[in-house]
This record gives sequence, C-alpha cells and structure tokens, in this order.
Amino acid sequence: MIKFFEKDPYAPIQYLYEVSRILYSGKSRYQSIEVFENPFFGKMLILDGVVQITERDEFFYHEMLAHPVLKALPNPRRVIVIGGGDGGTVREVLRHKSVEKVYFIEIDEEVIRVSKKFFPGVARGVNDKRVEIKCMDGAEFVKGRKGDIDAVIVDSTDIVGFAKSLFTRKFFRSIRDCLTADGMLVTLSESLHFHKDLVVEVQETMKAVFPVVDLYTAPIATYAGNWWTFSVGSKRLNPREIRRKDKLGTKYYSDDIHRSAFLPKDMYAKLLSGKLGW
Repeated sequence: MIKFFEKDPYAPIQYLYEVSRILYSGKSRYQSIEVFENPFFGKMLILDGVVQITERDEFFYHEMLAHPVLKALPNPRRVIVIGGGDGGTVREVLRHKSVEKVYFIEIDEEVIRVSKKFFPGVARGVNDKRVEIKCMDGAEFVKGRKGDIDAVIVDSTDIVGFAKSLFTRKFFRSIRDCLTADGMLVTLSESLHFHKDLVVEVQETMKAVFPVVDLYTAPIATYAGNWWTFSVGSKRLNPREIRRKDKLGTKYYSDDIHRSAFLPKDMYAKLLSGKLGW
C-alpha cells in the first residue's frame, strides 16, 4: 500500500496516511490537486501536499465554520463564501432557510470541478439556484462593495501563498465595509495547539478593524494540531448569542456546541496577553 506524507508548512509533526488508491492527480495554475482513498477516512482532497477534507470527518469543519456565525445573526439573507472550492461550506450555508443568495468565490476553478466529480455529497449545494460562482480572488470581490452582505465566511487554505491576501487588515476593512449593520465575518485561524502566535496575530488584526472580535474552536482530526480555531469579526452583535432556533439537520453542530465552542473569557484574555501557559 502507498504511503502519503503530508507536507504541512506549519506543523511541527508530519502525518502519514495509507493510500489504497490514487483517484486523481493534477495541477492547476495555482496548486497541485490530488484525490486519494484511505481505508479509514475514505476519499481525501489534497492541495499542495496538505489534506483539505476527508469524507469521514469533513462535516466537523464545514458545520463549525458556517453555523456559529449564521445562527448568531437574526436574519442572514446574503452570504459570501470565499474559498472552500470543495463546496462543503456552501452546502452548510444553504441549510439556513433565510438565505436567499450565496456568492461562492473560489480562485481555483479546478478545485470546484474535481470536488464535484469525486465529492458529490460535499459539493451538492454548488449548483443550487441561490449560488452564484465567481472564480476570482476573494479580496478583489469584496473590494468596494458596500453594506449589502450579512455574513462573509472565509474558507481558505493555510495562511501561506496566495491565501495570505485573505488575512490582512486591508482585506478585513473591505469585508467590514461590505457588511450590513449586523454583519459578521468568520475565518479559519489555524490550531491553538501548534499555531498559537498565528491565532493571536489574526485576532489582533481583526481587532484593528472590527468592534467585536472573538474566537471559537472545534476538534478536527485531520488538521495539524487538531484543536482548530475560527476567528469572528462583528460590527455590533455578540457572536456567542444564538438568535434563531432553526433546525439544521447537522451531524455535530448544535446550540449546546455553539455555546461551548467559544473560549472561556478568562482563557481568551490569557491568550491575547500571552499568559495562556503554552
């Protein structure tokens, strides 16, 4: 059986996966794209040598990226999803009945094509009539847009290469300006175990732009450090509060998970002050 060694640029350890079959191997203008099959995780999407999703556990990430912010909004209607070419975040956004429009902004059209072919259950919402796909830089899409978006969800690859433009103060300002008065941004922000300094850096960058900034976490077995973080920027509302009682049909996310996912306030203060203890 073939062995795959993940090449995560941030991880202090290296993950090893068994590969029972190579289903696809190619290269777009932006990155290498591979689809492997693993005996435990099923099909796996690999970009530039780093695992992005697996059939077995993708729902943990996609549900926790999308639902906490959307459930904290009173009536989300228009949503931008930046990145996430596999379509899993779009699928989760569409569970919310109030959503009328999803702008799906993925710079690499090939990732969408490969995901639709090999991960149809993940990408099933991509062709929904409410979804408008634009294959372009997400930072360019939000630039100059004014006040008509309820939520922006950044489903990026790791904070390196062409994805770095999605973690700057300039980008966060563009998002703030495109949001409604109650609008929120959420973005992945790496592992609290392995990348604590990077987590703090994203939080501080957001705090220079948004009046309300917070952090929540989720367990993701196939991401480096496993204890994954999500950073929220809000123009007004507290993202810890649940404002709708919609039944979403999720596998992991729930109202109780929502409340417990945010760092306790004393722990959050220690994180930002550099006194967390590791």
